[in-house]
Amino acid sequence: MARKEPAAEAANPGRLKQIVLTYKMTSKADPKIGLVLAAVGIVTLGVFLAIGFLIGHPIYLGIFGVLLGLLATAWVFGRRAERAAFGQMEGQPGAAAAVLDNVGRGWTTTPAVAMNRNQDVVHRTVGRAGIVLVAEGNPNRVKTLLAAEKRKMNRVVVDVPVHDIIVGDGEGQVPLKKIRTTLLKYPRVLSGPQVTTTNDRLRALGDLMNNMPLPKGPMPKGMRMPRGGPKLR
Repeated sequence: MARKEPAAEAANPGRLKQIVLTYKMTSKADPKIGLVLAAVGIVTLGVFLAIGFLIGHPIYLGIFGVLLGLLATAWVFGRRAERAAFGQMEGQPGAAAAVLDNVGRGWTTTPAVAMNRNQDVVHRTVGRAGIVLVAEGNPNRVKTLLAAEKRKMNRVVVDVPVHDIIVGDGEGQVPLKKIRTTLLKYPRVLSGPQVTTTNDRLRALGDLMNNMPLPKGPMPKGMRMPRGGPKLR
């Protein structure tokens, strides 16, 4: 027990620091976040207090209102923080890779499996739904990248469903914030062993990340593919 207490004490400051950092990041993109959270908590508590006085149990309903107020505030804070994070990533090359890395268990993401000199890029993620190629960049140019990547994959994987997503707000495109929900809506058609086998086969193809020093996550806007770099087959 003596060993567990220091670990718990060390974890709590870490969580609090993370919450504070998240709040500061969110407040930069959403200056009204403090007022919104206060309003949610006060209104929730006020509603339950009013009901409590009407039925003659203000203390019980007040305590219940405090708990629900904290829960509602945490939920609203999480949603606003998520929206702020997506807003900051929006438009940055490689932002979709950061989203794919946080889809959840059961998905294996390989960023930048294909790229051109204009920073159009294709990421690949594999899960129970099959293979999903997620493209960022000019819609017309990324279609060429997607077609080339599919031809390359067909050499090693022929019996696995392949879906493709073009990130954007135009017709037929998927906004950055909806990538995760889109992936989770695909029907699960592969078993665990089939997912592992598919990943092993695709890993043999290699990817651009293994051939050039690209940073993980969103890539710098000024970055260009070097001349004579990897070519699509």
